Amino acid sequence: MSVYKRGKVWWYKFTFNGQDIRESAKTGDKTLAREAERARRRELERSFNRIPKRERMSLFSVAAEEWLATKSPRSEHTVFHYRQYVDSLSAIFGKRLVCDLTADDITDLQQRREQEKKSGRTSNAELGVLRQILKRHRLWNALVEVPGSVTFKAERRDVGRSIPRDDETKLLDAIRQSRSPALLPLFVMAIDTGLRASELRHLRRRDLQLTWADGFIESGAVVVSRSKTEGGTGRMVPLTRRACAVLSLWLSRFPDAEPDSYAFPQHCVGFASNKRKPLLYDLDLTKPIGEWKSAWNVARTAAKLNYRWHDCRHTFISRLAENPNVSEQTITALAGHVSKRMLERYSHIRAQAKRNAIETLESADFTGVEAQKWAQSPQAETTETAEQPEKVLN
Repeated sequence: MSVYKRGKVWWYKFTFNGQDIRESAKTGDKTLAREAERARRRELERSFNRIPKRERMSLFSVAAEEWLATKSPRSEHTVFHYRQYVDSLSAIFGKRLVCDLTADDITDLQQRREQEKKSGRTSNAELGVLRQILKRHRLWNALVEVPGSVTFKAERRDVGRSIPRDDETKLLDAIRQSRSPALLPLFVMAIDTGLRASELRHLRRRDLQLTWADGFIESGAVVVSRSKTEGGTGRMVPLTRRACAVLSLWLSRFPDAEPDSYAFPQHCVGFASNKRKPLLYDLDLTKPIGEWKSAWNVARTAAKLNYRWHDCRHTFISRLAENPNVSEQTITALAGHVSKRMLERYSHIRAQAKRNAIETLESADFTGVEAQKWAQSPQAETTETAEQPEKVLN
């Protein structure tokens, strides 16, 4: 091995596997040139012996951000949720090397979320993000080699609850006191149209077929142009009178809206004057509204009720199913895709609705005793009371 100088730049030359290697060190420092020569020979030796270069492990916070950057092609809403989990995980593991995490750390994380009364679904979603980050560095399989070392929590598999009218009134009273002006129209639209949260979020002005008169909506319908299911895309749902009323006030806040503008655009809420009246600012009609989970949680807590937002959709479908005059085809057309589990529940509701409808045909004075007497024919009564004939002996 040797180094030599050409002009002001040092070069190195050595023989490896019978081949002369002559390259510029691109430096005027002889010491650096020798180090470059040793590093180059070391690189060739590793490659020749198929020894992979050891990956330098980074901090978990850095690894999480690098993983999140690979999700940029996903929808804005999906990236938003990923960002929440990355932030929550980095707050706990951010200053540790990504290779230092153990199965015990994951167990401690799940116990912490359980103490925070997080649902199994939320805990599993966070663990799913952690798993993807560790898989990217080929570290996840080592954690799950021992069976039972890492387990996902049980999730709720029920199909939701229908909100009774009394509870709906309590929720509406609490929502009217909310600091979020969008919460009332969102809630009424959800419970009166059955639209999912994602469908409401991506609703545009062109999707609303409205008939205006004197500044108010007389009637209208909504066409779902974007849904999570094929059956839900393109369905048309007429609007109730109260949905028209709340939409009239909400849409009047955005006089500059275009057909491509979102019906519920992105905005921030401030408070003006001594009356603390809600004021919208940083409005962007080209972007959909973000999360309204905080406002919903505050409202349902004030109403002392514990319903999920998705229960609004269950309420819509249940109320349709309770009406025997509404066919199942109509329910499917209005709600879009309905899961098998939901269909089983709604079939039970429709059976009860049909029984209730038949009961309206009953006579009030036709009790069970009268029904038995009426069903018993006179011929049957004569047969029972007649004397038995004498036996004829042969």
